[in-house]
Amino acid sequence: MAPIKPLTGTRVVTTALNVPGPMAVERLHALGATVVKVEPPAGDPLRRANPAWYAQLAAGAAIETLDLKTASGRSRLDGLLADADLLLTAQRPAALARLGLSWDELRARYPSLCQIAIVGFPGAANEPGHDLTYLAAHGLVPPGSLPRTLFADVASSELAVSAALAVLLERGRTGRGQYLEVPIAEAAARLAAPRRAGLTLTGALLGGGFPGYNVYRARDGWIAVAALEPHFYERLCRQLGVLDPTYEALSERFARESAEHWERFGREYDLPIGIVRDENSSDETRT
Repeated sequence: MAPIKPLTGTRVVTTALNVPGPMAVERLHALGATVVKVEPPAGDPLRRANPAWYAQLAAGAAIETLDLKTASGRSRLDGLLADADLLLTAQRPAALARLGLSWDELRARYPSLCQIAIVGFPGAANEPGHDLTYLAAHGLVPPGSLPRTLFADVASSELAVSAALAVLLERGRTGRGQYLEVPIAEAAARLAAPRRAGLTLTGALLGGGFPGYNVYRARDGWIAVAALEPHFYERLCRQLGVLDPTYEALSERFARESAEHWERFGREYDLPIGIVRDENSSDETRT
């Protein structure tokens, strides 16, 4: 089936740099939107940090380099916004206000323009933060190590896309521009919801307390076993021939064979078993 493009004809202008904004823009473009990305003279920091990923995320956007602190830069942005349906920003509220891009100013000049503001914290807060600090505040950073990916940034990019769809839908009903904030801190809080509920705390059902949902050392690496539902768990134990399915009993059984063996075993018996891939490769097991 051909992908649906519900945003065909929708014009998006973005001043959002780094990760959440560009990831959201990639998704909006995939949904059919036409995107102009405004970058400062220094460019997007992501381009310096990772040129290949920057290029991937920006592939669907037309890039315009503008100094918004100058009259000519602001004039060009005003021209872009006059024809735009949605503005996506990721600056702190105080920075937007200094540029004359607060929501009150925008809606006065462009009554039908919608805005999604990716911010660190809700409201008019201007505290600095990044993915790491947002996650740390919600108990999602293991002490002494870093998260394997930018969880809060990725989650907030998806929230920004759903927020964009919501404001455009509401504008279609009312004819008026709409505004929504997407706080990255709240994205981190949503990621931490299962932990707050107790599901993933150490020793809880999804925190190592259930042998059917755990990680196990295989002969040459590690595997993830997610036989959470009773029919999966019963089938797992039956096919393994484990009568007393404790974590220790399953550990002893899984240690006999390779990680690839157990992944094939999962496919053969329709069980959720996968290799724990090395952090630097999707094709190698962790040793």
